[in-house]
Amino acid sequence: MEIFDIFLLEAVLNGILLGGLLALLSLGLNLIFGVIDVVWICYAEMIMIGMYAVYALHVQQHWPLAAAMPAGIAIVALLGALMHQFIIRPVLSAEPINQLLVTGGVLFFLQAAATLAFGIEFKNLGVKLPPIAIGEMSFSFPRIIAFAVAVAGVIATYLLLTRTYVGTAIRAISQDREIMPLMGVNPGRIFVVTSALGGALAGLSACLLVLQYDIHPAIGLSFGPITFLICVLGGLGNMLGGLIAAFIFAQFISVGGFFFAIEWGYVIAFVFFIAVMFWRPQGILGGK
Repeated sequence: MEIFDIFLLEAVLNGILLGGLLALLSLGLNLIFGVIDVVWICYAEMIMIGMYAVYALHVQQHWPLAAAMPAGIAIVALLGALMHQFIIRPVLSAEPINQLLVTGGVLFFLQAAATLAFGIEFKNLGVKLPPIAIGEMSFSFPRIIAFAVAVAGVIATYLLLTRTYVGTAIRAISQDREIMPLMGVNPGRIFVVTSALGGALAGLSACLLVLQYDIHPAIGLSFGPITFLICVLGGLGNMLGGLIAAFIFAQFISVGGFFFAIEWGYVIAFVFFIAVMFWRPQGILGGK
């Protein structure tokens, strides 16, 4: 019974570590939707581009990892800004289905571009970090790093949104975009800044994921759907709801995987998602 409790505690703690990473994944997507009111279906593919950028700079160009990762974040942030200017801005007034189709087209374009540039073979950084053992429990060192950096990223984003002029403008325009031009705020500029910030968060997620997973053009399918479901569960556009939903999902996956199998952990999480959607379609903290 004692060993059972220890391993159950290990599953709970691993769920918390996973929740931090999932929270970071959902943060950028929620930020973009909350401000611009457009869902980037291709968000996970932007993370994939960030992972390839870090791989190319570190493995192929022999940059130090400490330099390749910030460069990868900058590349995806720039990609986010360019995507808004040339793809999202022309369809801002279009129907939501048209916006989804446009970002869906970007998804396939980025997958095809990655395939042409790097092939379909699995790539990795070749960085092997040993697990950390605490008594009978074992924890992934890359996941611990990811959790710490994800928490720091969430806190930094919160401070940016609450303690700076740009952050105040972002929050204000997300609440009432029609009146903000009368207050001297340029919505178009704020949209670009928000897209770049969402891209930077995607790039940061890429830096954390590339330490844990092999890279291939379809890797976005591994975490893209669950990121979208977390955002919907928390209330699409609600960043606090997304954080709560991320830790709920992570516990279902980790603890459910402990009692059954990891695949059943995902099944249980998806069943919970469906049940919540019947009870509260707008999500945990979403508006009506």
